[in-house]
Amino acid sequence: MKPLVSVIIPTYNRARFLKEALASVLAQTYRPLEIIVVDDGSTDETSKVVSRFPVRYVRTPHRGVAAARNRGLSKARGALIAFLDSDDLWLPRKIEVQVSFFEHQPEALAVQTEEVWLRGGKRVNPKKRHRKPSGHFFDRALELCLISPSAVMLRREVLEEIGGFDETFPVCEDYELWLRLLARYPVYLIPEPLVIKRGGHPDQLSKTPGLDWYRLKALAKIYRQPHLSPAMRLLVLKEALFKAAVYAKGARRRGKWWEVYEIEKTLAEILSSPGLVPTKALSK
Repeated sequence: MKPLVSVIIPTYNRARFLKEALASVLAQTYRPLEIIVVDDGSTDETSKVVSRFPVRYVRTPHRGVAAARNRGLSKARGALIAFLDSDDLWLPRKIEVQVSFFEHQPEALAVQTEEVWLRGGKRVNPKKRHRKPSGHFFDRALELCLISPSAVMLRREVLEEIGGFDETFPVCEDYELWLRLLARYPVYLIPEPLVIKRGGHPDQLSKTPGLDWYRLKALAKIYRQPHLSPAMRLLVLKEALFKAAVYAKGARRRGKWWEVYEIEKTLAEILSSPGLVPTKALSK
């Protein structure tokens, strides 16, 4: 029997994109699918758009994308979980190819596909630093987010083990979760581009102020995880010091002294955490 795939689509005032996103899921060559749309308190015509499709519709007060994805997870019944941002699209074989990968790699817990990037409707090529690795790449994931929610599929049990999205993160919630995942397990890559990632619109979360702060907060959180090896802990500390220095320089230039205080406070929390790497190791 083929495994049920639960597709979780969080959305907030994206009615103009949601219709195409849902159509791309229904066009998948794989079945069975369970499609769960979590409406994060939209005030546009989202409910009207969703009513035209055979999906489960969950409406919640506006609490952010992390809470919306977690609500979808609480409703999901599938052994495999796939997320789709409501402004992105899937090509028809996306789910089929990923399920086949899991069938042939029973030890794998997470796999993503390559993407086609669109900005303002025009195709753009990602920079070299954005190229997705495959396997164990915790070190590279510290610098920037290298797993796309719309491209990844996970076995349900790994999310039950590491926990869902941290709802205290209004942005960078995916960066924080992927660090927890990669600290324990590899994430594999299917090099075929099976996702269309659409950007360039003003309501993208990646355009939200405070990204640097929440990346630093995520590093502080993962540093405190007891299962990190000394080498991984050192990598986290080095990246936290680098990000804090860049962020603090900008905050001082803008006269945001409260931000400088919060940065220094967060670094102090890291430096006082159990299992601290000796400072002299940073010079190596």
